[in-house]
Order: sequence, then C-alpha cells, then structure tokens
Amino acid sequence: MSGRHVPAVTGLRAEGQLGRITLDWTPAPWDFVVDHYAVYGAPDAADVAVDPSTLLTKTVYPRFVHRGLGGRGANWTYRVLTVDAAGARSRASAPLTASSQESVTATGAALAVVGEYDGTGLEFALSPGGYAQYPATFPDGVDFRHGTDNAGLAWSYLHPGPADAWAGRRPHVFRLRFDLAAAPAGQVWLALWLIDSHATIPGSAVLTVNGATVERLTFEGGATRGSTVGDSTLPGSPLRPSYVERPLPAGLLVAGENLLTVTKDDGSWIAYDAIGLFAR
Repeated sequence: MSGRHVPAVTGLRAEGQLGRITLDWTPAPWDFVVDHYAVYGAPDAADVAVDPSTLLTKTVYPRFVHRGLGGRGANWTYRVLTVDAAGARSRASAPLTASSQESVTATGAALAVVGEYDGTGLEFALSPGGYAQYPATFPDGVDFRHGTDNAGLAWSYLHPGPADAWAGRRPHVFRLRFDLAAAPAGQVWLALWLIDSHATIPGSAVLTVNGATVERLTFEGGATRGSTVGDSTLPGSPLRPSYVERPLPAGLLVAGENLLTVTKDDGSWIAYDAIGLFAR
C-alpha cells in the first residue's frame, strides 16, 4: 500500500563506473523509521515500471551499487521508493537514467589476454575451489606464455598473497609472456578483471612490464566467496567483481618477447576473471 506520510526519495544521483552504476540519495529524515528502500531498474528504457519484475534490491542504506553490467557500457533507468515498518510505501522518485563506463576490452585491440572477460573464472587452473592444490601445482608462481599455454592448466584462478597461510605466507608472482611483431604505436592499456577478492584484506600488487615497475595496483574488497565459487553472473551470486584498467607509460613494449608480471606482495588473494593488454 502507499501512504503520503512516507517521505519520498529525493536527491537521487548516479555515477557510472566500469561494470557498474552507483546510486545514492538523500536519507529519510532522522525521525522517520525506514524499513528499507526499494530500487527498481530497467535497461535501455526512458522509464521503469514499479513492479516485482523490475525490483533490483531492497536496502536499508541510501546507496546501491548495481554490479555485473559488463564492459560495453550499459544504460539503465532507475526509480527508488521508501518503505516503512508497516509496509507503507512512498511515491516513487522521478526516473533517473545513467550509463556505466565502456571498457577498453570493448574498444581496444587485444595484444595478449589470459581468460575471458565474462564474469567467470571457470576457465582457469584449479577453479572453482582447488586453491589448496596451489602450492604443489604452482610452487614458483605462474609463468604463462600467451599463444602456447592453456589457461586451464597454466594460470591459477586464485592469486594468493602473503596473508594466505595456505599458500605459505609469502609473495607470489604471476608472469605473462607474449610476443609482438612490432612495438605498438598507440596507447596500451592494462585490463585486469576480478570475479572476487578477499573481503577485508585484498591488498595490492606490483605491476612490472619488461623489468620496469609501472605502479602498485590496489584491489577492492570482495565477498571472500571467490575462493570456492567461480561464476559471478549467476542469479544471486555471492561474488563481488571488481575491475582495474590503466593506460601504461609509453614505450614499455617492444618487438619480440615481452614480460608482464603481477607480484602479490601485500594482503590476501584475488580471483581472476581475465587479464590482458589492449592497444587503443
């Protein structure tokens, strides 16, 4: 039922990010008890009907991160309403349309890629839950040659860090070797997608290309289920994907063999969706 005494949502805002759109709005007055906010959404639409088929989430917080939107730039329209403890509902907010950012994986030309940018890590070695076998399978980390090695055998789905007792409490290096006929003339981007990461200590890693340290990559906290679940696209998936995309300094890549390394020397594990370099 609806009730005019239930304050409507105001100040609805959206920020488009890679693979997701973040919504926030002005909280209800402090003296009003909110049971939850209901968020409705529809893709590629000028408006959205407020009915069960378009309900995206119920949340007690004045914020919602709409995840899993992929890399091609998704357009969504949202309405949000307030629900009190008795089930009375406010009128819906005005519709708001927003777009997620477009990924370099959609706009660039792949130079070397391991995995598929599809929200799953099932194509990698030991996935979805064989992390205990990592020390025996990859005692010296990962050393992968693009175009020759099979990701299902030679690239671990989970990249541990020094906080992980099961992996020896030490840094772990993942190496990607690839050949280029010529050095790229334009800008080169890194695209590192994760299906999940450790919730509280995802930590960071050092990115190196051909022996030159590029930067330290900092990872978002995940849901800590990616160590045993390999697909973030399933309805109700507990995973929390995240994305790292960066332009690299010019002149790092050369004709012939190149080497990219990711050294996880801080925090706990990350779970791969895909990693690669793209010319843009």
